[in-house]
Amino acid sequence: MNHRSMDRRQLLNALIKGAAFGGAAGSLGLLSGCATSGGSASKAQVVVVGGGYGGATVAKYIRLLSDHGIDVMMIEPNRSFVSCPVSNLVLSGDRSMADITNPYTGLSGKHGVRIVHDRVAAVDADKRQVRLDGGSTIGYDKLVLSPGIDMMWDNIPGLQAAHGAGQILHAWKAGPETVALRQQLEAMRDGGVYAIAIPEAPYRCPPGPYERASMVAAYFKRHKPKSKVLILDGNPDVTSKGPLFKKAWAELYPGMIEYRPQHKAVAVDGKTNTVKFEVQDDVKADVLNVLPVMRAGQLAVQTGLANANNRWCHVNFLNFESTAAKHIHVLGDAIQVAAGMPKSAHMANSHAKVAAAAIVAELQGIEINPHPMLTNVCMSYVDDAHVIHVASVHEYVPTQKTFRTIGGSGGVSDVRSDLEGRYAHAWARNIWADTLM
Repeated sequence: MNHRSMDRRQLLNALIKGAAFGGAAGSLGLLSGCATSGGSASKAQVVVVGGGYGGATVAKYIRLLSDHGIDVMMIEPNRSFVSCPVSNLVLSGDRSMADITNPYTGLSGKHGVRIVHDRVAAVDADKRQVRLDGGSTIGYDKLVLSPGIDMMWDNIPGLQAAHGAGQILHAWKAGPETVALRQQLEAMRDGGVYAIAIPEAPYRCPPGPYERASMVAAYFKRHKPKSKVLILDGNPDVTSKGPLFKKAWAELYPGMIEYRPQHKAVAVDGKTNTVKFEVQDDVKADVLNVLPVMRAGQLAVQTGLANANNRWCHVNFLNFESTAAKHIHVLGDAIQVAAGMPKSAHMANSHAKVAAAAIVAELQGIEINPHPMLTNVCMSYVDDAHVIHVASVHEYVPTQKTFRTIGGSGGVSDVRSDLEGRYAHAWARNIWADTLM
């Protein structure tokens, strides 16, 4: 082997060990245009299930960190990536669905990820195989599941039927429901009430429901000024950026937004568009937007990986391998998160980079980084221009085998600002590029 090849191999090994920091994207640009390094890992196949922020990112970074030597197949039923972050601006009319939709062509064309548009019907962990709805069986050396979340319909009787009829929506997975909820708001009379019911934490995107309430109010302020927004929160208080949201509601939407904590939804009546609570009086709304309790995606549950109360997936945080099955790694919203770790798009992206580095290291016989780090930023719009944020950095603590938030890292906005609005737009474009391009 010549010195140039050895130097390249050493560089790749160093990057694999160091890429487990959530912000490693910049250094990985060094890998573009590299020739295949060869080795045993070049024969390995990684199957990734799910093309969201976790799945698409891990597929891309396994290819990059292996110098395109590891074969990666991503199984995703949707033809395009639709971003949950920024989707609330579609409800306000400040963005279109086209603005939050991106193709998967960068993963396939630039990075050589093989994309199969199908669903996984079953996983055989012993044989290391997945079976697709289409009938194909695919073997793997490593399987990465990024299944997102599913709704626990049984917790709110009547909701599944009302949802199936298109009457009471959650729209917590950006796509057709986002458009349908927007249409409900457009059809609502001026002077009507939009109510959003929020489940007890944890759920996907802690500040998301409060951003949604803000953006619906922004739409009403411009087009239906007699209308009201009612926030029915199953939690004791706003779960993220509470003082900033409340200040924005009071100053931007006086008399338009009403916040009611400790309102746990227990049933809905689809015929009357009414939500019922444990203690409080029923609430009827013109547009009722109910978010059920959430759990890991169905595939994780049916394969026995949701081993935290049959709801979330326990993982080894060094490599995100499931504690229920060897050679299966789980990312994103589906996992039982560490203390202070939100279920967010940015965090799923960070999970993916740590997992990608660890998987490549394992397949190449390189030591896994014993001290990975994660980063997170959640940016929330309170109107079409002003944004508030929360950010954090998380380090792996070997003695505790988990991630802990680094004291003094990140922080919360002092005030809402249009400067952060510009930052939020740039953040969205950058994380889409980091995930898909």
